[in-house]
Amino acid sequence: MPSDLPIGVFDSGLGGLSVLFELQRQMPSERYLYVGDSGRNPYGPRSAAVVTQFTLQASDFMVKAGVKALVIACNTATVAALEATREAHSDIPVIGVVEPECIAAAEATRNGHIALVATKGTVISGVHAARINELRPGTKVTGIPAPIFVALAEEGWLDGAVPDAVAERYLGELFSGPEEKLPDCLILGCTHFTPLQESIRKATGNKIVFVDPAEITARQTQAALVERDLLCSKSSFGSMRFCVTADPERFARVGTLFLKTLVSPEDVELIALG
Repeated sequence: MPSDLPIGVFDSGLGGLSVLFELQRQMPSERYLYVGDSGRNPYGPRSAAVVTQFTLQASDFMVKAGVKALVIACNTATVAALEATREAHSDIPVIGVVEPECIAAAEATRNGHIALVATKGTVISGVHAARINELRPGTKVTGIPAPIFVALAEEGWLDGAVPDAVAERYLGELFSGPEEKLPDCLILGCTHFTPLQESIRKATGNKIVFVDPAEITARQTQAALVERDLLCSKSSFGSMRFCVTADPERFARVGTLFLKTLVSPEDVELIALG
């Protein structure tokens, strides 16, 4: 497989741009194809079967476009559809966000109490708690569904009074009381949540360890490419192609905030999946 093919990155909307930002930062010579299913976002309340269907439609689109690896930059899609996607596209690496989160959290916690803030679908799946207890038996994982965080990220409301208030409402009670009983590690179990870290930290305190899926997933992707000798050999700066299923203008506006570089509506293609 040619090493100069792009890396495909998929999310239910804009949250996966936090992973794309880290991928581009760690591997700037690579080319990237980003697909955001904004027209069917959010995925959190949907059934696993529907999320799997949507994820396979997106992965099929990217593979037909020509990619050398797939990154499912969405916790809900990873939980529901990682294995199905790997089975459908067994000839290329398929990387999800859950496994690296679990490994990092199991290694980071000191008191054995981990908080997970994520979508409803991710929390009720129990995947994080099960995997973390395989890695570190007896660990307590407290899950908090936080769907409004997704809406805030999709609108670009990344800081200020509104996200501060939402974070306090979701997390204030869990992180109040005697310090020895509080979680000492928090998994940002949705890639939409990465740019909301400032507000989340205000609600949780400064001593907690944050597990950010963006950075660790980018590292795992790089390792997978190295293992298969698929790293781009060119030293020039790479490129990014953006495809969405709805509202290219909003994607450009909010994408500029996520990626810290200008994204114009003309850079965003409107596509249909399925």
